[in-house]
Amino acid sequence: MRRTGIRALALGGVTVLGLVTGCGQSAGQAQDTGRGPARQVTTVATGDHGYPLQKSDIPWSGSPSPFNAQVKLTDGRRVAMHYLKGKGLFVQDYSPKAKGWSKPAVVHKTATDACQGITLKAKDGTVAAFGDFGVYCADGEPPTESVAAVATGPLTKWATHLTKDFDGWEKIAVAAGGKKATFSRGSDTLVWTKAGGFPAAG
Repeated sequence: MRRTGIRALALGGVTVLGLVTGCGQSAGQAQDTGRGPARQVTTVATGDHGYPLQKSDIPWSGSPSPFNAQVKLTDGRRVAMHYLKGKGLFVQDYSPKAKGWSKPAVVHKTATDACQGITLKAKDGTVAAFGDFGVYCADGEPPTESVAAVATGPLTKWATHLTKDFDGWEKIAVAAGGKKATFSRGSDTLVWTKAGGFPAAG
């Protein structure tokens, strides 16, 4: 069945902590057997913050578009994500010192259609997000790919975890201190920890 609800943008305070460790030992169990999860770490070379904020190129009749999301950090930085048609999920970070955005970088590359919105949440130095993609999403079918992503510190590395043939995550809970992020949908959960990253592929 089609999920028609659009996810609300989640905001939270963020302080600068250490860089995400990315791939480590399994730190939690994704309770979704047989869906082919996979994890990886994407290095984002933020470098020059002289770029404008980019937006999704996917048409949307209302406002605001659910294909763009943004979260503000307490030190003035911001993280923005958007979908690009046939390319995947992209991220930029804003530098208040440079008064500009980093070059858009891909977090999850896929030619599959974007499905529904992007959810971003941040707390105590950890920024977590998820987005969904579906082969027939434009025709009302549910997602077939759900990507979870987490970054900390300078936001130059994003740990990602892809779950296929799954309706998608609904919520993110970031624990105090930013040491753990839990993605959930009903009884299904996926846990990222700062010490161990995402669980290994099953």
